[in-house]
Amino acid sequence: MDRGTRWHGNTDWRPRVAAGDDLSLLGRTDSEDLIITTLLGPTSMSHAQDCPADEWVEPSDGLQGTAVFDATGDKSTMPSWDELVRQHADRVYRLAYRLSGNQHDAEDLTQETFIRVFRSVQNYQPGTFEGWLHRITTNLFLDMVRRRARIRMEALPEDYERVPADEPNPEEIYHDSRLGPDLQAALDSLPPEFRAAVVLCDIEGLSYEEIGATLGVKLGTVRSRIHRGRQALRDYLAAHPEPGPGRNALHAESA
Repeated sequence: MDRGTRWHGNTDWRPRVAAGDDLSLLGRTDSEDLIITTLLGPTSMSHAQDCPADEWVEPSDGLQGTAVFDATGDKSTMPSWDELVRQHADRVYRLAYRLSGNQHDAEDLTQETFIRVFRSVQNYQPGTFEGWLHRITTNLFLDMVRRRARIRMEALPEDYERVPADEPNPEEIYHDSRLGPDLQAALDSLPPEFRAAVVLCDIEGLSYEEIGATLGVKLGTVRSRIHRGRQALRDYLAAHPEPGPGRNALHAESA
């Protein structure tokens, strides 16, 4: 992946795609390369006029994209790959950024999410495509955290004094960087499972039932993680009283 190209997770970003590109016509390797190429092309809404008309899709008030397939179940209505990435890349990246707390991992998670979608979309059954993307992205994030925690523990010397049971374990204290905005810093301070539940509920707006389906846990577990995550957020924000953008919005959600 070209680290010189970065997403910024803003609402103006749109992937640039070539007219007529349809990944279903390509082999797996070429298709995955085109997914990555598509994702790496930042285009501002303010420069929409620079794109030819057949490369730019204006939003409509009616059903469009994967929503049509979810509503009808007609496989012929499934969008082409460039349309699918164009429709969902922003949302996936924002979720990945909120979960991981840093741009590097958010990019990797977004790329891996769309590769997973590419490999399994033929088996997708009409339902909620966005919910399916939530599930893939969140599970990839949790897998990443567990893998890094395991690597850290395996790298420790044999005489290392293990963390006492009443202290946070490596998975719970994981975060890659302390971001400037206090809102993201508060989210980063949460254990990954709590962070995922709070982000899906209070930022993505999923119901408890949808979160349970996404995380593969019972409703009671969802309620517990959200309650404990919100309490941890309140404690963090109380201990770090400096105001910052977005603090009031999330604080209201966690109250």
